Amino acid sequence: MRISDFSTMTFDCYGTLIDWEAGILAELKPWARRHGKDLSDDQLLEDFAGVESPIQAKDPKMKYPEVLAAVHRALAAQWNIAPDEKAALDFGQSVPRWPAFPDSAAALAYLKDHFTLVILSNIDDDSIKASAEKLGRPFHHVYTAQQIGSYKPDRRNFEYMIQKLAALGVAKDKILHVAQSLFHDHEPAQAMGLTSVWIDRRAGKSGAGATQKLTKQPEVQARYETLAQLADAHRAALRGG
Repeated sequence: MRISDFSTMTFDCYGTLIDWEAGILAELKPWARRHGKDLSDDQLLEDFAGVESPIQAKDPKMKYPEVLAAVHRALAAQWNIAPDEKAALDFGQSVPRWPAFPDSAAALAYLKDHFTLVILSNIDDDSIKASAEKLGRPFHHVYTAQQIGSYKPDRRNFEYMIQKLAALGVAKDKILHVAQSLFHDHEPAQAMGLTSVWIDRRAGKSGAGATQKLTKQPEVQARYETLAQLADAHRAALRGG
């Protein structure tokens, strides 16, 4: 794979560009501790993953703040914590508080000079705006679960993106999909015939974090631990490295 062969980079946002696991932990861990639940980070994220995807699959037209609120309610029941609707709704509005990874904005600013940048995210239109601001608003196009009416890993999300880009003159073989989640992104991207690059933000950590575990790892064409490394690889390619 030569990075310079592609014209368009499509990105997952949360987990790849925005540190959603840090954001989730910052919101849920103090709440759980106040109710006597001293859960490890791995357990908390695993429990989050265990309820989030089924909620999205059951009601794919639910906006992401509503998904998060439903996740909060489900975790309260799972952890035997009294329901707290105010806390659930507050968690639902937490996405703008989630931090960007330190390297994301600078790497995206560089890549924007060489590629069309596109977001394909399990998010709503309002929430993505705050995250895009943190990232320097580098995206040419943004496709959200709210627009599509389904959540990744549903292949409809990738079909929607591919069709939208085709209408703009971008062939599928010119798309490089860049993402952290093997479950949400790389498995369906592989099924759709896309070339994908794994930004392994969880390198060195145990478990699958806030995503569902897969029994078989999807094929990826390259792996980097940060987005900065991907940008550096492109610089090296331009130099003939």
